[in-house]
Amino acid sequence: MSASLELQVQTLPSEPGVYQYFDKEDVIIYIGKAKNLKKRVASYFNKNHENGKTRVLVKKIVNIKHIVVNTETDALLLENNLIKKYKPKYNVLLKDDKSYPWICIKKERFPRLFMTRRVIKDGSEYFGPYTSVRTVRVLLDLIKELYPLRTCTSDLSQNNISEGKYKVCLEYHLKNCKGACEGLETEANYNDSIKEIRNIIKGNFKESLEKFQEMMFHFAEKMEFEEAQKIKEKLYLLGNYQSKSTIVNPSINNVDVFSIISDETHGYANFLKISNGSIIQSHTTEIKKKLDETDKELLELFIVEIRQRFNSQSPEIYVPFKVNIGEGIKVTIPVLGDKKRIVELSERNAKYFRMEQFKQIKIVDPDRHVKRIMAQMKKDLRLSVEPRHIECFDNSNIQGTNPVAACVVFKDGKPSKKEYRHYNIKTVEGPDDFASMEEVVYRRYKRLLAEDEPLPQLIIVDGGKGQLSSALKSLDILGLRGKIAIIGIAKRLEEIYYPDDPIPLYLDKKSETLKITQYLRNEAHRFGITFHRNKRSKSAIQSELEQIPDVGAQTITTLLRKFKSAKRVKEASFADLIETIGNARAIKVHEYYHPKKE
Repeated sequence: MSASLELQVQTLPSEPGVYQYFDKEDVIIYIGKAKNLKKRVASYFNKNHENGKTRVLVKKIVNIKHIVVNTETDALLLENNLIKKYKPKYNVLLKDDKSYPWICIKKERFPRLFMTRRVIKDGSEYFGPYTSVRTVRVLLDLIKELYPLRTCTSDLSQNNISEGKYKVCLEYHLKNCKGACEGLETEANYNDSIKEIRNIIKGNFKESLEKFQEMMFHFAEKMEFEEAQKIKEKLYLLGNYQSKSTIVNPSINNVDVFSIISDETHGYANFLKISNGSIIQSHTTEIKKKLDETDKELLELFIVEIRQRFNSQSPEIYVPFKVNIGEGIKVTIPVLGDKKRIVELSERNAKYFRMEQFKQIKIVDPDRHVKRIMAQMKKDLRLSVEPRHIECFDNSNIQGTNPVAACVVFKDGKPSKKEYRHYNIKTVEGPDDFASMEEVVYRRYKRLLAEDEPLPQLIIVDGGKGQLSSALKSLDILGLRGKIAIIGIAKRLEEIYYPDDPIPLYLDKKSETLKITQYLRNEAHRFGITFHRNKRSKSAIQSELEQIPDVGAQTITTLLRKFKSAKRVKEASFADLIETIGNARAIKVHEYYHPKKE
């Protein structure tokens, strides 16, 4: 660290605030928040960072500026706004290039209700934004069925109505509007409807349900059954909409739910807004990591940004783990019941979104898909490099007969079948898996070294500590120990064993790393078993023909080349046998299968 930078760090205040790092071009490359500016900034220069990008960032810092604020909450909001304004290279930026739909209650006499993508600060009320246009349209269609509102843009001032400036239109005759333009509906009655609509949009159906129920009973008592039926249909519409959106205890009201799942390169965060037990908003996004950020850091960034973007005033949030987002908001980490289920639902949304992204990336950007999987395998299997080239070994023998081994090769997480290899075990007598593994690993890498072929980054042996130790002996002899990572995978509980470590690693059962590792092991097993089965079949055929007296190996080979199997040799005519192996040997074969009766 230069003397100039050291001086800047030493003179920083121990107050909450935001710090900005500039490079030699005087461009902001990173913006961060801190409870204590001096401690936080000093930590960048006082320790060795594991993440390579963080080390590069620190090397590029030439100048530091800071802004002191009153509280941590202020620091959070200021950091978020500055990141959006300057878009620094090393900051996570929650991109939002979409124009989301809103529901607008226009500020005017007899307010109109409509969907819009433009928020104008004219005093009108805006609800949203919604991430689905379909959701908005369903809600607006429901409201239209329940409440007849005007759709015209006429200026319905008291003066214009009293002067008879407007006449009712077709919407009035279709009973979609009550004719406020001719004074056929009072402003007070219209505003009551707007108040109820406002509650429905917020997820509060109680008042509207009670009102329609009273109206239905009122019409029924007056024997106006047609009107009562219309109200009943409206009750059904409202109740059906509510039942579709209610997922938990209706007493859970005005709460924001946040969750995140992540891999090596990206985080996937979900937001649910709950009102009266109903989900009234949902949003999931992908966040690209810049400096190996933790789930906690990403979720805090997401919470601040989403609450600001969606203009949320909810006093409480539910999250899966502790987050620090300042004062004034109650943070709940549910452990059971309906609250816990809501957080789990949010996590499930994030997982499904992640799966959809993976499927799309696999089709559109296969390179990124491979990079992500390789980075994940490197982390999960504690490797020093990405395992772009993996080889897996498996031994096959049944009751000690015909011992063989198989080596399968994966490149970028996919089988490279042309590079698969079979091995007949040469130096081992009987069923000795450990010695067989030692032989085949030695033969494989001795040959690769001799032919100057590329070596794998990872070797997997099918088996536990015994097979792993045997494979290591061969790597030691070849001088490859430490140059190639090697692990053993035991079948019973899918334990992963490492050299010189008696305690196995257990991978998440749903992880892609375990699935690829299992795929490798199963492929090696399949390839080895197929070879072993073919070898046993051939051996069985030959052994049957070998029982024929005075018939040698060359004759057996000639017969099998012509007739393909011992059964067909048995069924062959004497003439065909003479044509194939000559008269003398044909007599011996034919008499073996068709002995003369005494």
